[in-house]
Amino acid sequence: MRRRWWGAAAVVAAGVSGVLVVQGVTGETATGARADGKPGPVRSKARTAPLKTAGDGSSARLGKRDTRRFSLLGVTWADPSAQVAGTVEVRTRDAGTGEWSGWLELDGDSGRGEQGAARGGTEPAWVGPSDGVEVRVDGRKSARLPEGLRLDMIDPGAGGGSDMDPAAYASDAPTSTQSPASSAPAASTTPSAPVEPSDSASASLSSSGSATPSTPPSSSASPSSSAGVPSAQRSMAPRPPITSRAGWGADESISPEEPGYLPGGKIKAAFVHHTAASNDYTCEQAPAVIRGIYAYHVQQLGWKDIGYNFLVDKCGTVYEGRKGGVDLPVMGAHTYGFNAESTGISVLGNYTTTAPSTPAMTSVARIAAWKLGQYGVDPGGSATLTAGADAKNYFGKSWTKGTKLSFQAVSGHRDGFNTQCPGDALYDRLPTIRSWAGGPVTGLTLKSVTGAGRSGSTYYTKAGITVNWSATTPAPLVARYEVLVDGQPTATAAGTATSAKATLKPGTHQVAVRAVHQSGKTVTSSAATVVADTTAPTFTTRPNLALRTGTVNTTAVPLTLKWKASDNAALKEVRLTAPTAAAYGPTVTSANHTAKPGAATTWAMTAHDLAGNTGTASVAGTPVILQETSATRSGTWTAKSSSSYLGGKSYTSTTRNAALTWTFTGRSAALVVSRATTSGQAHIYVDGTKVTTVDLKSTTTKYRDAIWTRTWTGSAKHTVKIVVVGTSGRPTVTADGLVYLR
Repeated sequence: MRRRWWGAAAVVAAGVSGVLVVQGVTGETATGARADGKPGPVRSKARTAPLKTAGDGSSARLGKRDTRRFSLLGVTWADPSAQVAGTVEVRTRDAGTGEWSGWLELDGDSGRGEQGAARGGTEPAWVGPSDGVEVRVDGRKSARLPEGLRLDMIDPGAGGGSDMDPAAYASDAPTSTQSPASSAPAASTTPSAPVEPSDSASASLSSSGSATPSTPPSSSASPSSSAGVPSAQRSMAPRPPITSRAGWGADESISPEEPGYLPGGKIKAAFVHHTAASNDYTCEQAPAVIRGIYAYHVQQLGWKDIGYNFLVDKCGTVYEGRKGGVDLPVMGAHTYGFNAESTGISVLGNYTTTAPSTPAMTSVARIAAWKLGQYGVDPGGSATLTAGADAKNYFGKSWTKGTKLSFQAVSGHRDGFNTQCPGDALYDRLPTIRSWAGGPVTGLTLKSVTGAGRSGSTYYTKAGITVNWSATTPAPLVARYEVLVDGQPTATAAGTATSAKATLKPGTHQVAVRAVHQSGKTVTSSAATVVADTTAPTFTTRPNLALRTGTVNTTAVPLTLKWKASDNAALKEVRLTAPTAAAYGPTVTSANHTAKPGAATTWAMTAHDLAGNTGTASVAGTPVILQETSATRSGTWTAKSSSSYLGGKSYTSTTRNAALTWTFTGRSAALVVSRATTSGQAHIYVDGTKVTTVDLKSTTTKYRDAIWTRTWTGSAKHTVKIVVVGTSGRPTVTADGLVYLR
């Protein structure tokens, strides 16, 4: 028979419409600090209030009332083997705002606790600091509600140890001290004097009651080797960070019994739970939530310790649950009938409809992989377990004690018992957790190759590249990434990395990323084609200049810049760097510009390929304006003056065969005229040969219009002559000069 001791005294205090029994839980100071300033256990306080059951046993309630402050509650009953088939609901008053919550349904179908439990109960619910409560139980679905229904309220205290507590804080097992598991302790455990516990009271008791609790062991320390204690097994997966019991402020004095271990010494499966409590806790409050669950399991239900082997908060922090050594197969009390072959991991919160956070799922996957990996169990595989009791699961499957059943290695509580736990939203994500835990890495995608140009699906570089990737498996579960070039690893990056650099030899390569899961399983992304090229592009046609048609003035002469560039791999663009800046695509071979007359100008160009190689070329030229007055005249020409003319003057003729001749040394020429609706035609001769006839007629008046051009491959002496045609009805030809390029 289990020993039960009062920690401090039981106090009976009158409530608004009921009786509260207050249990003071032993510990050190309320803040968890020892006299020497080191982290220590945190004292919790429990209060109970009996529910009033209807005469026919179909319902029970606790009227709305004021209470001392508490943060976690549950409804318990006398027979630990009984269940409440109906609905258990509570609502609480916020101690800070004074506002009442809505009705919260408690999970009353989680199954029996461990053997030797003193009471049955719902799952505890974290409600946050509260100072008022109301309870209602509808048991119409059951023949009769169990006897001894009461509300249990826990104040988990403040403070707690640090998750950095050194292993030196481990000590021998504490001497026996226990608080009552029922509202009426046996005669042998009756306290000598009822005293109201004080928030600042010392944890020490008289010798007739209990000894001062010793410092709790660190999660890093396993019990000393002794008969019945298995040895720690090396895991195939790395151990995640785990906050010790000291880290969350466990008061070891309330659970002095030695830990138990799995009879076969092997963990075959991990069952995932939720605490079915509020999701409104902060991550700083998580240790208090765990202390509340611990006190509820041990002192209110009469379990030997907290039921879960591990707990995980929504920020992903993993906490040591039941004592005995996190690296050992500790026997928990979490999945009725299957505790002897499994470990239990519970996520703080209610995940019936709310999805668990990615950090929480990641930590569940990590702890499951580590624990199962100690015994060679693939988290993505299956396990055969032997039922320790007659039962039925949530999906209606029944079995008898001794039946061998197949489970997923990572299963939900509802797979092994008729409960909604771990909630639909968490249960639906168990396949993802199994995948993350067992590998390989999922969602691996080569996102891009930087430090390289790209054309279509091919990348180009001189040599150095940065390969970028993404994956959906969280980084803590990834051992490393490898950059593969033509199937061979050339760079290695940590599991937290999303990119790595590599250097390629000239040629065409296939570049991919390989992810190595912590299990050793690998997966490789699709490959990208990367060409390493060190050859510079060339100008197969060097830049050259030609005058073009358009408006001429004393500051700008229209011209065309031409070129042709190529590359042995992939030309990216051609850039003009002087006398102005411009960029042209790989297929562009000309561009229109203007140049200042009388000024020598160098046009510099750079060809770029996609690998980053460059080649340069340039051409120089000087536009020169020859006024009409510098031409040799024949026939009748009349001089006209206007600011609209080039240089302020022009020559006009209506005489048939009147001519103007210019002589120059250059490589391109353009005839400049003025045009109107009455303008006529003119023949053009180059070096004594007629080459064309131009019509100066225009629907709009134009001045300084370069109407005709001729370009040669090189610079030489040339003559250009215009001859008036004498077009009927519009014989006028107005010449404004000649521009040539030297």
